[in-house]
Amino acid sequence: MAAKEATVMSKNAKIAVGGVAVGLILLIWLPWWAALLIILGVPAAAYLTLDPSQRRRLRRATRKELGR
Repeated sequence: MAAKEATVMSKNAKIAVGGVAVGLILLIWLPWWAALLIILGVPAAAYLTLDPSQRRRLRRATRKELGR
C-alpha cells in the first residue's frame, strides 16, 4: 500500500477556496445582481483603499509573477 502524502495548501489557495465558497453561498441567498455586486465590489474597494505606493508595489509583483 502506498504511503499517503499530506496535501498542504498555501495561504493564497485557502483564501481563494474561501472566496469561492462565500461567492456560491451569496449566489444562493441573494439575487444574482446583488451577489455579483458584492463579489466584484469588495476586491475593488480593497484596491482603492491602498495608497499609490502600495498599488505600484502590487502591480509590480503581479507583473513579475507573470514573467516566470
